[in-house]
Amino acid sequence: MKVILLEDVKNVGKKGEIINAKDGYAKNFLFPKNLAIEATQVNLKNLEHANKQKEAKEKEIFEEAKKLEEELMKVTIVLKGKAGENGKLFGAVTTKEIAENLEKEHGINIDKKKFDLDDPIKSVGEYFVKIKLHPMVNAKLKVIVTDK
Repeated sequence: MKVILLEDVKNVGKKGEIINAKDGYAKNFLFPKNLAIEATQVNLKNLEHANKQKEAKEKEIFEEAKKLEEELMKVTIVLKGKAGENGKLFGAVTTKEIAENLEKEHGINIDKKKFDLDDPIKSVGEYFVKIKLHPMVNAKLKVIVTDK
């Protein structure tokens, strides 16, 4: 019997897949637990329609990430910190400070967890911080750290 999985089922398949299941397994396990529905013409058309909507939404999110990437390439953030004689900061510049400054100065709200900073910035200078906007889109933000 062909069924469409409504949820991920361990060792069987992922949500949205069409699989061949034995009649007893489908009727006694998958259907009662709402893990699958029978693959009728109507259900197949509904699945196809849902997949098209999902693709369109993912494409829209990707396009928005691309636009934001282009916008971030033009932005430069200037942060001021207290530094010693050799340019080392007392403390460090963190992703939280960068995210707060980006929102305050440019009105762009990005979660601090999306910033990819290998090590905290601990000295005065110019840095490029990578931001993960989408699994396929990474932007670079120019950050300049100066002494007060």
